[in-house]
Amino acid sequence: MAGTKAGGLKAAATNKAKYGKEFYAMIGRKGGQNGHTGGFAANPALAKIAGAKGGRISRRGPATKAA
Repeated sequence: MAGTKAGGLKAAATNKAKYGKEFYAMIGRKGGQNGHTGGFAANPALAKIAGAKGGRISRRGPATKAA
C-alpha cells in the first residue's frame, strides 16, 4: 500500500503508536529549530561576489550580435 492514502494513514498510526501521539509535532519542531536564515540573505555583498564568479565561469560562451 505504499504511496496510497490508506498506506499513509497506516504509517501515521504506526508512528504514533511507536513514538507517541506528539510524533509529528516533535519532528516538525526539530525542523523549525534547525532552520537558520543565513547565506545570501544575511550578506548581500557575498551574493554579489558569488554572482560575479558564476558569471565569469559561464558555459554560454561570448555574446554575439544578431545580424
